Amino acid sequence: MNVTEAVRQRISTRAFLDTPIPRDQLADLLETAQRSPSGGNLQPWKMIAVTGAAKDEIIAIAHRVLAADPMGPVPGDRPVYPDLNAIAPVYNERRKHVGEMMYEKVGIPREDRAGRIRWFANNYRFFGAPVGLFLIIDKRMGHGQWAHMGMYMQTIALLAEERGWGTCMQECWARLRVELHDHFGLDEHHMLYAGMALGVPDPNEPVNDLYADRAPQAEVVEFRGW
Repeated sequence: MNVTEAVRQRISTRAFLDTPIPRDQLADLLETAQRSPSGGNLQPWKMIAVTGAAKDEIIAIAHRVLAADPMGPVPGDRPVYPDLNAIAPVYNERRKHVGEMMYEKVGIPREDRAGRIRWFANNYRFFGAPVGLFLIIDKRMGHGQWAHMGMYMQTIALLAEERGWGTCMQECWARLRVELHDHFGLDEHHMLYAGMALGVPDPNEPVNDLYADRAPQAEVVEFRGW
């Protein structure tokens, strides 16, 4: 598989087999991911990888904290999404559209809000993935380093594709920043940025056939000087 194929093939995998991921294979992937771009070579990312009982502990924390409202607000001053009413409508339209595509795949109509909430809660079980990755960043970093964190996550996702694994970027774990900060024993300067589910995709689940639309190139690119 080349890079172009990995980029085109990658999706947000939302159903996984329970096939274990060997530690040495994951460590090899993460060693390669250390080559992700990083301005000034700061390498601002930190990672906590969990499986087995360690993963189950986090799922239990999520169930306890979020059982009443898994789709509630993110605590603190680092929201996952901007104020969607304050930016161009196209961004919210894209978000809503992919949401409708996903719920159509899993057969939950718009009027079944309770069903959609239950489905969303699968995030906090890593969609059945055997591995959960948690990305940690120093809050004192600038906006550039937050971009570097995203590059690191993308690198992990593409390397996973090469190995026949799937991933799902899960910024929703920011809902548990306070609880997981304590659980992981982070110091006052570090915070949870996002999570990521990783494992072997379940080929029989329709939700794994979801390829989100992308805007036409003409909407996002200007060529000048040609």
